[in-house]
Amino acid sequence: MIMRPGHQLLLPANPFFILGSLLAALGLNMVLNMGPSGRAAWTPDLLALVLVFWTIHQPLRVGIGFAFVFGLFVDVHQGALLGQHALSYTVLSFFAIAIHRRLLWFNVPSQAFQVFPLFAAAHAIELSVRLLAGGAFPGFLILLSPVFESLLWPVMSVILLLPQRRTPDPDAHRPL
Repeated sequence: MIMRPGHQLLLPANPFFILGSLLAALGLNMVLNMGPSGRAAWTPDLLALVLVFWTIHQPLRVGIGFAFVFGLFVDVHQGALLGQHALSYTVLSFFAIAIHRRLLWFNVPSQAFQVFPLFAAAHAIELSVRLLAGGAFPGFLILLSPVFESLLWPVMSVILLLPQRRTPDPDAHRPL
């Protein structure tokens, strides 16, 4: 792939770091869900955010299978309809794989605008499955969740790509 001018060459992603970041996001979601009132409708789904990030940046390592398994973990933890989050994470991962080549050509703030429809579609799927199963409508504050996830995209990009950054100072013996 041809690199953009000024784009930094990254080291290969460590598989243990990828799995650790996914497990950390799952743990953080579980901690947020165990509050006194449960998960608020407007809180961002950090696991979905990290899952989309790694699906876009490492589609051969993190894909639909990871999304399904982590979705089942979230379903079991929340006591939700089994497969509700698994379906939404799977669809989210599928669409992330579909746009990953095009998305990487944009800068990070532009990427945040382009992943917004993915997060909105995932929340719409979760909500429709919940309502079809007879659950209660969580309120219109659920519309803020994809917005917050898109706003967190640049922060998550910096944090998750930090271990892969090379030293920026050029050397006569190191052409890259």
